[in-house]
Amino acid sequence: MIVTNEVDPSPEQMMRFFGAPEDGPFTMVNLLKFKDRAEYEDGSDAQLSGREAYMRYGAAVQKCIADAGARSIASGMVTGLMLGEVEKLWDMVALVEYPSLEAMKNMVMSPEYQAIAIHRKAGLAGQLNIKIKNLGG
Repeated sequence: MIVTNEVDPSPEQMMRFFGAPEDGPFTMVNLLKFKDRAEYEDGSDAQLSGREAYMRYGAAVQKCIADAGARSIASGMVTGLMLGEVEKLWDMVALVEYPSLEAMKNMVMSPEYQAIAIHRKAGLAGQLNIKIKNLGG
């Protein structure tokens, strides 16, 4: 299995993801890997760790999530691996439930989200975003 962490989706990836047929609520599984040091484009806050920069984003994105009608289900630091094998563990996992693809698209395209995304980019070395269809219950 090849695993490639990325920070930002390409325009093609965005079109493919958000252009998929609408199928209702889903949960986005975010597997996050932080940079050792934050890297802001303007060189500011170089004393911050990547985790600290990402936590700025994590705190601010909660309003965007709520405004989109979505909700954070769980998040936390990865502390171990019970089964399987990976070269390096992700640092953090976050689960967010969205009511629809359109709701998520509107959130990530909003000026509010774009304004805080600088902290995400400064802190992340890479991530995997995995969409899972909610089965109800």
